[in-house]
Amino acid sequence: MPEATLLPGFQARRVEVGGVGIHLACGGNPAGRALLLLHGHPQTHAIWHRVAPRLAERFFVVAPDLRGYGDSDKVPGTPDHAAHSKRAMAQDQVGVMRALGHERFLLCGHDRGARVGHRLCLDHPEAVEKAVFLDIAPTLAMYEQTSMAFARAYWHWFFLIQPEPLPERMIEADPAFYVRRIMGRGAKGLGIFAPEALAEYIRCAEQPGTVHAFCEDYRASAGIDLDLDRADRAAGRRVACPLRVFWGEDGVIGRCFDPLAIWRDYAEAVEGGPFPCGHYMAEEAPERLLGELGSFF
Repeated sequence: MPEATLLPGFQARRVEVGGVGIHLACGGNPAGRALLLLHGHPQTHAIWHRVAPRLAERFFVVAPDLRGYGDSDKVPGTPDHAAHSKRAMAQDQVGVMRALGHERFLLCGHDRGARVGHRLCLDHPEAVEKAVFLDIAPTLAMYEQTSMAFARAYWHWFFLIQPEPLPERMIEADPAFYVRRIMGRGAKGLGIFAPEALAEYIRCAEQPGTVHAFCEDYRASAGIDLDLDRADRAAGRRVACPLRVFWGEDGVIGRCFDPLAIWRDYAEAVEGGPFPCGHYMAEEAPERLLGELGSFF
């Protein structure tokens, strides 16, 4: 099998799950526990390039591209956006892990990947041993507690959910500009990213169908995902596995929300705290992240 881009020693693979092709990189200690790493927006599995090789010394690491992202299949949108719901994305990842022979695994997700991870923990509690979510608060809480400061900082949450084709047409005019603008908005700009990783994010954003998938991901989060979250809250369903949540002290989540307090309403057993960085924790603070994952997992 070919070696995965940016992850030396990892293999690039493609797994079919329910008719959707999921591209992934996997590798590491075959005797170690399986660890699923889920990336965020507008990135790919390449976000883990500064931590995955080290994690692979202890764990068997699986780093997929979410459906619609990276080199995974671009799925057509549906009127209810269910094809890009976090439930559909979580089912993809459970299918990937089962196809690789892992019924139960550890989970770390960043940004959109953490939202997929949240849904995966709720829908498939038997599958997740422990979970770590990076730089998010629960989607429902974030929408319910939206402030002017949050709306200004996370403007893309409200732009991407506009009806098709408005955001698609505007972003597709220059996907590279969009990626750089979204990822460079922090205090440290684009300098925190390895040039080869940034080039990979741009390459994937320029693929046909990716921008539509970006928009459908967010449209789902503002619709069907909220319906599912409200149903879970009404039924008293919470994340049952041990959970750690971390956020960048220079980022938006810690500034606009009280993440740990909110997560304690959504999970049975949760701890965590801030990292000395911004949003992109695996790339900005890899040593700190490796330490936290190593001790918790």
